[in-house]
Amino acid sequence: MSYNQALSAYRETRVRTASQGSLIIMLYDEAIKQIGEAIALNDDNFSKEPARIERFNNFILKSQEIITELMASLDLEAGGEIAKNLLSLYTYFNQQLLEGNIEKNTTKLVFVRDMMEQLRAAWAEIVNTAAAPQVQRNAPAGINIAG
Repeated sequence: MSYNQALSAYRETRVRTASQGSLIIMLYDEAIKQIGEAIALNDDNFSKEPARIERFNNFILKSQEIITELMASLDLEAGGEIAKNLLSLYTYFNQQLLEGNIEKNTTKLVFVRDMMEQLRAAWAEIVNTAAAPQVQRNAPAGINIAG
């Protein structure tokens, strides 16, 4: 088995066995990575190399697909106001990415990436808090075996 096949198998297993919260964090991680890759491409030589423009576009499209997946994962009935606010925010992110892609404006991309990083941190805190064992308050006293 080659390294790439092993890595692919590991990633697939990681996704299949992840909790719902962990999957959301993975989506955020990948969207942030894709936006970062697009930002890194946009420098002084950007417009001189058509291949870079295509790669820039592909990074933005991938991040938009991920945000759309995050939108689809929202349960608007059970999530209440928070889910509705996230839906509005994700819609805004996709709009900003679209405009940033058309205008080749990294300021809009940086804004979305930074906001996604903040949301990712909040999700990570929620997932870690939910996964942490609950401390039992008023634990029963131990048995005195010394007599």
